[in-house]
Amino acid sequence: MEIFIDADGCPVVDLTVKIGAEYNVGVTVICDMAHIFNRTDVKVITVEKGADSVDFELVNRIHKGDIAVTQDYGLAAMCLAKQAFPINQNGLVYNSGNIDSLLNARAAAQKIRRGGGRLKGPKKRTPQQDADFSAALKKLIADNI
Repeated sequence: MEIFIDADGCPVVDLTVKIGAEYNVGVTVICDMAHIFNRTDVKVITVEKGADSVDFELVNRIHKGDIAVTQDYGLAAMCLAKQAFPINQNGLVYNSGNIDSLLNARAAAQKIRRGGGRLKGPKKRTPQQDADFSAALKKLIADNI
């Protein structure tokens, strides 16, 4: 098992690295050149800046039983297809029961934005969200080691 982080804009990189170390699970941070990570405690892969370049790098490296930390529903769906375990920064574990509705909601939001509409952005991150993520990631690791 390995944990892969879609690190572009990910608020739980440090927390994920800490949990990976607790469970002796390797962590790989993948980012594009706009988000440089200078870390020596994990593997860092930096890819060219471009639409979905991080997503494609991650999905090409992930294997069955690995974990992907991502906010991206499309990437989560690709990870599910490879029998990996995607989880978002708030502790939501993506699965076959929730991914279709999430992808449909994303498509509807994109349609609104293309039509000139605006949607509210995310609220400020709370300590409870970090606690929820931590608990969910630890459970995911413990259940699948």
